[in-house]
Amino acid sequence: TPFEVEQLIVRLKKEKINWGAPKIREIVRRRYPTIKLPSISTVHSILDRHDLVKKRRERASYQATASYLSEPQSPNDLWCTDFKGQCRMKNLNYCFPLTLTDQVSRFLLTCEALESTEANPCFSVFERAFEEFGLPLAIRSDNGTPFAGGNSVWNLTRLSVWWIRLGIRLERIKPGRPQQNGKHERMHRTLKAEATRPARSNLLQQQEKFDTFRQEYNFERPHEALQMKPPAEVFQKSSRIY
Repeated sequence: TPFEVEQLIVRLKKEKINWGAPKIREIVRRRYPTIKLPSISTVHSILDRHDLVKKRRERASYQATASYLSEPQSPNDLWCTDFKGQCRMKNLNYCFPLTLTDQVSRFLLTCEALESTEANPCFSVFERAFEEFGLPLAIRSDNGTPFAGGNSVWNLTRLSVWWIRLGIRLERIKPGRPQQNGKHERMHRTLKAEATRPARSNLLQQQEKFDTFRQEYNFERPHEALQMKPPAEVFQKSSRIY
C-alpha cells in the first residue's frame, strides 16, 4: 500500500475514531474515487499497526466438565433427565418433550410436551414427579439449559439449586458424550419412533400420545435388560418423601 494511502487511512480513522475498517474504506472510496482501494483486511492491518484498533478483551470460555457419575444399584438411586430435541407438530409449532427416567428400572417417570426449554415450566413437571414418586438420591443431566448454565457460579441454575436444596445430588455428563446417559438416550430413540412419527396436530394431542406411550412403555413393553419384565414390575416409589 502506498505511503500516502496509508497516511490517509490513519488520518480518517483519527477523525472517525469509532469507525472500523469497512467504514473507513468506504470513506476513501467516496472521497477519493481515483485511489486504488485496498481491501478491508489491509485497512484493518494498517489501523492495527498504528494502534488504532480496539483490542477486545479476551473472555475465558466456559469449559463444562463431567461430574462423578455413580453406578446405581436400586430404583431411585439415580434419575436421568433430558429434552428429546424437538418435533414439529402439524400446526407448525414445535414441541419439546421433557423426559425423566429411573436408571435402574428404566421406568419412564414423566414425558411432558413443553413449548420450549425454558426453566419455569420445568419446575411444575419435576414437582409432580417428586410428589408422585418421591425423591431420588441423584439426577443426571447434560450441561444444557435449564439443567446447567455456563455463565453461572459452579454451572448452577435455579432448577439445579432447587434440586440441591431438596437433598438431590447433581450428576453431569461430559459435553459431547451422550453415551454417558445412554440408557436414557435409548429410551428417546423408542419415544421418537413411536410417539412423534407422525407428530400430532397440537400440544394437547401430542401430550395424549406421550401419555399413551408412557403407559405402554412402563406397564406392557418387556425390556431385555430387565429379563423381559416391563419397568413397572421393577420400579418402586422412593422412601424419600417430597
